[in-house]
Amino acid sequence: MSKLKGKKILLAVCGSIAAYKSAILVRLLVKEEAIVKIIMTKEAGKFISPLSLSTLSKNPVHSELTLDHDSLWNNHVELGLWADAMLVAPASANTIAKFANGICDNLLSAVYLSARCPVIISPAMDEDMWKHGSTKKNIEALKQNGNIVLNVAHGELASGLIGEGRMMEPENILDYLSKHFIQSDSLSGKRILITAGGTHEAIDPVRFIGNHSSGKMGFALAEQAAKHGALVTLIHSNTSAPVPSNIKKLISVQSADDMYSAVMRNSKSADVIIMAAAVADFKVKKISAQKIKKSENSLTLELEKTKDILAELGKRKTKNQFLVGFALETNDEETNALQKLKAKNLDLIVMNSMNEKGAGFGFDTNKVTIIQRGGKKILLPLKLKSEIAHEILEIIIEKIHA
Repeated sequence: MSKLKGKKILLAVCGSIAAYKSAILVRLLVKEEAIVKIIMTKEAGKFISPLSLSTLSKNPVHSELTLDHDSLWNNHVELGLWADAMLVAPASANTIAKFANGICDNLLSAVYLSARCPVIISPAMDEDMWKHGSTKKNIEALKQNGNIVLNVAHGELASGLIGEGRMMEPENILDYLSKHFIQSDSLSGKRILITAGGTHEAIDPVRFIGNHSSGKMGFALAEQAAKHGALVTLIHSNTSAPVPSNIKKLISVQSADDMYSAVMRNSKSADVIIMAAAVADFKVKKISAQKIKKSENSLTLELEKTKDILAELGKRKTKNQFLVGFALETNDEETNALQKLKAKNLDLIVMNSMNEKGAGFGFDTNKVTIIQRGGKKILLPLKLKSEIAHEILEIIIEKIHA
C-alpha cells in the first residue's frame, strides 16, 4: 500500500519556469492516492494554468486571499491546519525570501505562517541566484525555523546556462515524500523523555551557580522526536531558546534536585531517555535565607555533590529502555566520553568539545561525535542542531527497531 494514500498534501506553486513540473507532480501524488490541494501565486499562473492543476488534483486552486465577492475569503489558517505536509515546488527566490523574513503579502505566505505541519521546500532558480549570499542566508533561516529544504539539481537552466538551481524532479520529490511519511511513523507510540537546559543552584534568594546552556540541543531533539511520531516528555531548566510547540508533556524545573525528581517520576514508562541537559555537578551545601551582603573581601562557599541523574538512570534501566547521555568536554574528550558511556550504563553518548568553534553552549550549530555501546563512532561535521538532532534520532530508531 502506498505510504501517501490518504495523506493531505498542500502543494504551493510559485512563479518559475519549473512550474510545469507541478502538473507532473500532482498527477504522481493523485496516482499514489494522496489528497491534493493547491495554492498558486499570481506569477505562477503565467507559467501554468490553474485549470490544469485543478483538473489534475480534482480540487479548486487557491490564489487570492479574497474571492470574487467581497464577503468571501480564503481561510489561510484552515488550509494550513488541513495539511499533513505543505510542499512548495517550485519555490522561487522571492518566496523563499518572504518565508525567511516573515513577509505576509499574499495567500501563500499567509498559509505558510499558519501551517503547523512539516513544510518541504523545493527551490528553483538560476545558478547565480541560488549561490547569492542573500539566498544562502534565507535558506539557512528556513532550516533554522524547522523547514525541510530539498536539494537543487544540476543541469540546463532557463537562462541557457548549465549549473545548479534546477528544481528536483517530480519523481524524486515523490520518493522523498514517501520516505518522509515512513519516517514520521518510525517512533509512533514510543515514549521519549528528553532533558534540556542548565540547572541553577541557589546561593541565596537572588544568586545562583549556573552554566551557559541555552537548551537548543535538547529542544531540537524533542522537536525531531515529535516529528517522528513519538510521545515526548520534555523536562527543561532555565532555557533561553523558544520551547517547541509539538510536545506532549512539558515540565519546567530549576535546580539539579528538581531535575532529579522530575526525571525519576517520568523515567519508568519511557522507551528512550535522552539526557541533553547540563546538570550541575555541585550545589551549595547551605543556602543563605537572606541576600549575602558584600561586607567582607572574600566569600567561601561549601559545595556538595548533586545526585548523579544519569548514573541513577543507568542503574534503573530496564531491558527495553534505550539511554543516551551527552558529554561536553574541554580535554581528553574521547577518553572521558568512553569512560562515561561505560560507567553509567549508556547505550549511546554524544560527545562535543568546548574547543570547537561554533559548537557547544548557545550556538545554533554543533559538531559532535556519536559513540555507541561497543565503540562504533560516527563523526558529524559542524551542522545546525536540528540536523544533528535528526541524525541522532536516526541512529536511535535503527537501534531500537533492530
